Amino acid sequence: MTSSRTLNGQTAYADRLLDLIGPKLELVEDELRRNFQSQILTIHEVGEHILGGGGKRLRPALLLLASQMLRYDGYRDVIYAAVVEFIHTATLVHDDIIDEADVRRGRTSINYRWGNNLTVLVGDYLYTHSMNMALAEGNLDILRLLSNVTIRMIEGEILGLEQNGRADLSIDDYFDIVNRKTAALFGACCRIPAYLVDSSESHASSLFNYGVNLGICFQLIDDLLDFTSSTEVLGKPALSDLKEGKITLPLILATPRATVRERELMARVVSNKSFEGIDSSEIIAIVNKYDTLEQTREYARNYANRARVALDPFPASPAKEALDVALDFVLDRDR
Repeated sequence: MTSSRTLNGQTAYADRLLDLIGPKLELVEDELRRNFQSQILTIHEVGEHILGGGGKRLRPALLLLASQMLRYDGYRDVIYAAVVEFIHTATLVHDDIIDEADVRRGRTSINYRWGNNLTVLVGDYLYTHSMNMALAEGNLDILRLLSNVTIRMIEGEILGLEQNGRADLSIDDYFDIVNRKTAALFGACCRIPAYLVDSSESHASSLFNYGVNLGICFQLIDDLLDFTSSTEVLGKPALSDLKEGKITLPLILATPRATVRERELMARVVSNKSFEGIDSSEIIAIVNKYDTLEQTREYARNYANRARVALDPFPASPAKEALDVALDFVLDRDR
């Protein structure tokens, strides 16, 4: 259960974000909606469905905060914040097809409502449209960064599919997939503002490192929540990763110490992508027995600390403080 302290902390951080970047976040929403306008009615309808589902908008928020920390004063950060949200949304759309998901953010997934054929095209549209938006801004360095990051994300998806259904995934393979699928885009979000103000390469690298480490931390907490949260809070079924054939860090850490029966149990769920004949509480008991949820949280804290160190070169400011507090927000989140 989420503590009142955590809820209060999340509410306070959200209020602080609204004070700092609230107006620009509203402009990002306007850009997203404007760029879903199309003469093709289905694109508009799907866009309204996606935007109606909300979302944390964490990636746009990071880009806007980094821009403010670098004292950027303009509108291009809003454009690029919308671009990265479109890229992120494209990955979610394709993920739902791959995972055969019927729920996304507590609502019917696009593939469940419109079918896989159209949903594939929507994902492709979002990827291509995001690059078109970036191209229109004319900064080839940013376009190159976004192109490379998108390639890495797709490579991560391919690696994840190759490993799907396997219970013997190594820690190194796990983090390789996380770096590609999740952390790379976080890094790009935080690095893009350095191009907007012609910042030094060292500052740009620090921002990228902050984003990458935050992204890994974010994914680790996501893995934890799959074991500890509920469908009502998370917006998707608990233990959904296992039912999709994905083994994550809590179980990877438990595997070397698990009994033969426990390893067979994990392998059956992952390979069959089903809990048929198995009580899900048995899987929960394994991670509790070997304390790997807390070990995973410790991994997350370590990556949060690395991200915090990456902020050291920048002078104190409200935006820097918000980026620092964002690490605690990610560590304490419940969804």
